[in-house]
Amino acid sequence: MATYTQILYQIVFSTKNREKTLIKEHREKLYRYIWGILKNKKCILYRINGIEDHLHIATHVHPTVAVSSLVKDIKVSSSIWIKEQALFPNFTAWQEGYGAFTYSIKEKEALVNYIKRQEAHHKTKTFREEYIKLLNEHNIEFDEKYLL
Repeated sequence: MATYTQILYQIVFSTKNREKTLIKEHREKLYRYIWGILKNKKCILYRINGIEDHLHIATHVHPTVAVSSLVKDIKVSSSIWIKEQALFPNFTAWQEGYGAFTYSIKEKEALVNYIKRQEAHHKTKTFREEYIKLLNEHNIEFDEKYLL
């Protein structure tokens, strides 16, 4: 019997110390690079976007892929690539940890639209405020001391 899944995730992670290093003019190249990593892992990218200090990825995660190893691969590979390409001169690393939130496929359009509007969204809300809201919406217990 074949395996059929629809595992929709929003993955969120930030730059180290939330440094505003992901300058807008080169973000699209970074997104394309991350898309390649996802394709190599047989994941489907629905949307990737972010601002200077963090990224959001809406993706279907292939059932053979552990989310933790996927995020690790994205962070390690993209860090090396960023440094080789010298696209973000002040980028030092990604923050430890990440958020991974599951969604029903029925919520995909709303999730994609939310990720598309990141720049407008962050004119009124900080990353920390947004992240706490996501954690609360998904009933995830957390300790504020780990949220910088």
